[in-house]
Parts: sequence; structure tokens; C-alpha cells
Amino acid sequence: MDLGLAGRVAIITGAGSQRGFGRGIALTLAREGCDIVVCDKDLAGAELTTASVREQGCRALALEVDVTDRDQVRTVVEQILDRFHNIDILVNNAGVGTRPVPFVESTEADWDLGLDVNLRGTMHCTQAVLPHMLERQQGKIITMASVAGVISVPKGAVYGAAKAGIINLSGAIALEVADSGINVNCIAPGLGNTNFLAAAGGFSDEYIAHAAEWDAAGRTITPEDIGNLVAFLVSDVSRHIVGQCIRISGMT
Repeated sequence: MDLGLAGRVAIITGAGSQRGFGRGIALTLAREGCDIVVCDKDLAGAELTTASVREQGCRALALEVDVTDRDQVRTVVEQILDRFHNIDILVNNAGVGTRPVPFVESTEADWDLGLDVNLRGTMHCTQAVLPHMLERQQGKIITMASVAGVISVPKGAVYGAAKAGIINLSGAIALEVADSGINVNCIAPGLGNTNFLAAAGGFSDEYIAHAAEWDAAGRTITPEDIGNLVAFLVSDVSRHIVGQCIRISGMT
């Protein structure tokens, strides 16, 4: 099925990890014909992703950016507009896992990390891109939350609160801009087959290895699973899906 995305310009944040959801999103949108901008703190990783995008015949640009730095994000968006002249799609994928810790033992550093990268990062990128979309009266924005933002889990207050904030933020923005031709939706993945849990720290290798056993389908989510859902949501096929938080999981 042709989703009609050829020639559209998509920004994906946090797509530098070679096992992450962001890379899966970038490659899926490239297969649909989108030009791809990968924004990541890891420029080398971002360049690896854009190299794979170019192999599919699409234009691609890798940019180093810290989504917690509002001014830096705005500067990067201006660079993208200078290069591509428009931005059709924003996927707020950049995020960070936080260590599993009882709430009473959580520190300011835990909260600063979880909220600054996950929630403020999403806010910074959306605020930087949205004026351009409003001017053109069109655009698609995807935010990445987590089932942890929907279901409370012990030792998950920091991460869960940040992801719950993303869900509410997305819904509020969606209601504000829906009549301007802009769709905003949120995705809440369950446990994924990425290096996210390992990078967060505090999760044993055994825990990660057996994560698939808690999924009703008997497997963890792949980057391609997320990429396929994103491609659908940023296409006009889904134009009447507005302000939703869509869970993609096997009930985990």
C-alpha cells in the first residue's frame, strides 16, 4: 500500500542507536520515500543511520543535537529549513531510561535526567517545529511515550511520570492544532528488542533476556514494528486519528 509519503521531510530525534526504535522509524519512512533528518547527541551513530537511508535513494542529513538545550534545538531546526525548505513530519523519539529505584530513594539527578530528556526534550523539539507547520497549515507530529506512562510499576516513578507527561502534552497540543491541518499522536511501546533497558542501568541481563516471556505474543517489540506504526500515523490514511495514545505491546 502506497502511503503517499514520497518527498516529505521527516525529522527523527534519537535515531543514532543502531538497535533503537529511531533507526527503525528512519528506515521505514525512507522506504516510503521520505527525506530523513536524524538528530542525535551521538553524531557518529546518526551518520550511520543516514548512510543506510541514502542506500534507499533518499536524501538524508545527520545533525548533532542535545534535545534538552532549547536554543540548540531551535538552531538545528533553522538549519533543516535552510537545507530542505520545509518540515512535514517530526518524530520525537529521543529519550532516556532511568534506573529502577524506589520513589523514596530517587534523587534530583534521577528526576532531572528523566524529565529533561524525555519530557522537556519533546517539548523543545515540538515548540521549535510547530510554528513552521502552523504557517503551512499542515504537518504530522509523533511523540514516543511508553506503557510505563499508562501503567504504574514499582520503582518506575521517575520514568513513568515523564512518559505520562508526554502523553498528556501530546493530547493537549493535538487539540490546539487539529483545526490547522496538523495531526499529533503518541505511541506507547511495551518492552522492545533494543539496547534501551541495558543503557538505563539497573536491569540484569537475565531480566532483559526473559522480557519476551511477559508478552502475550511471546516476543518483544522490534524497531520495524514501531516504524510501521509511525508510517501509518504520519500518512493521510490516518488523518482522522488525532490526539491519541496508541499502545503497541503484547499487553506488557
